[in-house]
Amino acid sequence: MALTLYNTQTRTEEPFTPLEPGKVKFYCCGVTVYDACHLGHGRSYMVWDVLRRYLTWRGYAVEYVQNFTDIDDKILNRAQKDGSTMAAVSDRYIAEYFSDMRRLNILDADAYPRVTEHIPQIHALIQTLIDRGIAYAAEGDVYYSVERFPQYGKLSGRKLADLQAGAGGRVGTEEQKKQHPFDFALWKGAKPGEPAWDSPWGPGRPGWHIECSAMVRSHFGDTIDIHAGGGDLIFPHHENEIAQSEGASDRPLAHYWLHNGMVKIGGDKMSKSLQNFVTIRDFLDRPTDPMVLRLFVLQAHYRKPLDFTPEAIASAENGWQTLTEGLQLGNEFATDLAWQNPQSRDLEASDRFQSAMDQDLNTPNGLAVLFELAKELRKVKNILVHGGVVEPNPALEGRWRTLVELAGVLGLVAGEPEAESTAGLSDEAIETLIAQRAAARKAKNFAEGDRIRDQLKAAGIVLVDKPEGTLWHRE
Repeated sequence: MALTLYNTQTRTEEPFTPLEPGKVKFYCCGVTVYDACHLGHGRSYMVWDVLRRYLTWRGYAVEYVQNFTDIDDKILNRAQKDGSTMAAVSDRYIAEYFSDMRRLNILDADAYPRVTEHIPQIHALIQTLIDRGIAYAAEGDVYYSVERFPQYGKLSGRKLADLQAGAGGRVGTEEQKKQHPFDFALWKGAKPGEPAWDSPWGPGRPGWHIECSAMVRSHFGDTIDIHAGGGDLIFPHHENEIAQSEGASDRPLAHYWLHNGMVKIGGDKMSKSLQNFVTIRDFLDRPTDPMVLRLFVLQAHYRKPLDFTPEAIASAENGWQTLTEGLQLGNEFATDLAWQNPQSRDLEASDRFQSAMDQDLNTPNGLAVLFELAKELRKVKNILVHGGVVEPNPALEGRWRTLVELAGVLGLVAGEPEAESTAGLSDEAIETLIAQRAAARKAKNFAEGDRIRDQLKAAGIVLVDKPEGTLWHRE
């Protein structure tokens, strides 16, 4: 069965066909670094982490880039409030971002471009748009002319006429400079006391939307396979990205636009502007196992709203206990069960998992396969814990190894993921990484296989490849 993904732009599920066979160019809009990440951010980055892991498991070589917005009014306001600088605030919350995401077992991106590192590329893209007659300078600012991009609105489905009708009678200084009410800033002239960069249009700083267009272009070129982000970014951010990038190149910015649903609390979208958010750090420090949060997120389809309630978290805690007991069986009782074949798998369960995930990343149905395996393994564990005897069963070993592998595709590992970056990779995490390496090598993605081997080596794990499979031991 072919992998299908729901494309926001076409409003249909489409078979996934990358631009280059076997390779995926994947960009995700990152955070504006002025505060700690909340559970809404966590959901988004866990979802795209799972998609990245799944594509890798399916044999693709994935290049994943996620930016940091490190210049913004919110960052400047935070710096003024703290008596600090924009750079110091950005560095602080970037460090906190990495701490939070690694606790959630979210893989690092291949690159994390910052806006402030791409000012020349932003200038070049703006100049291209001016040269093509799609942008215009106005008293130190530069604006994108939405009327000169006929496809404007194709992602969100919004019409310029409808937008203009609802715009009201705004008459601010910025509005007076615009040729159309929905023209948007590519470059903002400097204001007193704010950081600024020189440009052909005078000192200033970039507008929000041009930043991602320039960073995608810098890292990937004109067109990528997947552009992802939260559903709240469809308009205006992603709509404006399309207008900028495609206005400059006449080529599609992305072949697939993917968006996750919002986390809700009390019926409203969780957001900092509404002050109704729970930070990842506060939630995990209760304490709560990070995998509970991951399971909570994956039990809902990524495009659906997700209600954050005590009852939902309690259900995820119970579910994670079931999965944990299944995942721990092989590490606790492998000797008793005489398990010796690292290559054994339950192919039927793997096929059902793939069939579920191929349907627009249907993690709820994928998890159902994991729970079936875990419940059977938990019964065996209970027998052994209470002194019973279980006859050697190669099929049972295959089910356990499959559970470990598939849980790893979803980023679920028994044990604190944070320990993986220090001394203590759990046995489950090692088995997961070995399974992912085997899948990468089978798909001839040797660079990914080497990366996983090096990751294990750095953690003190030695791999020994044999015809019957990969064995490992700790140094």
